[in-house]
Amino acid sequence: MTTQFSIHPATQMGLVSLTVANLDHQILFYQQALGFKLHWREGNKAALGAGGADLLRLTEESGLKKYRGVTGLYHFAIWFPSRRELARALARLSALKYRNHPTDHIMTKTTYLDDPEGNGIELYCESPEDGMFAIENNDFVTRRADGTLSDGREALDVNALFSHLKADDRLDAPLSPETRVGHIHLYMRNVQEAVDFYHGVIGFDVMGMSSTFHAAFVSAGGYHHHLGLNAWQGEGAPPPPDDAIGLRYFTIDLPNQSALDAVVARIDAAGISSNKVEEGLLLHDPSQNGVMLRSVG
Repeated sequence: MTTQFSIHPATQMGLVSLTVANLDHQILFYQQALGFKLHWREGNKAALGAGGADLLRLTEESGLKKYRGVTGLYHFAIWFPSRRELARALARLSALKYRNHPTDHIMTKTTYLDDPEGNGIELYCESPEDGMFAIENNDFVTRRADGTLSDGREALDVNALFSHLKADDRLDAPLSPETRVGHIHLYMRNVQEAVDFYHGVIGFDVMGMSSTFHAAFVSAGGYHHHLGLNAWQGEGAPPPPDDAIGLRYFTIDLPNQSALDAVVARIDAAGISSNKVEEGLLLHDPSQNGVMLRSVG
């Protein structure tokens, strides 16, 4: 499926909203393990980030459970502006002995972990000087800068990353204000259906799609991916029940009102149900993942 339109190239991912079982424990984790700052707390809700716009919002509800084999959040990815900032984040996790999985995707350096309630998190920085990854001929391909192939899931050289730290770097120093949500990766019930929605209606460009990998990547402005869409929970996976821990919605930030209006017009033309709320337009994708569209300009 190709379209005659694309979402505005300056579009970015905004905040991630999670439903949590224990707000106190989750706030403590994100502050201590990831260095987030508590922006505000009111009743059963709180927001955290790097001191600017909210990156994460948490809403506590009672009687929640963690479900498997359902659609929803695979992980949300926090983008760091440099290897040094990622090294500081990884050093903080190491000091706490918090389990994580440092991985070299060649074009990005990353580590993966789960929060205490099982929500997947990726921490990463860009490293395009080391090579690239893409989907070619229906397969995921990673090439180093010298042209040699990688599986794209190498063990990260943590010592090399830590070499970017300076002697006076403090693990408890505030996150860089540039830190943001870089991308979202979702479990979907069907990859083609997901692409038809996020590309065919919302307007993200398809950066790659693989039937053998059971995944697709879409983005704005030529970025490697703002959204990962996979069917790794099984074709036709159901949405999580109402009492599930996990994703409430993620946010797509359009740079101005006209860019938002163009997407909203396509949503309305497609007959997709949506709700105007104070912050923007809330709707659900075909796998019932919550999506908030808003203008930040």
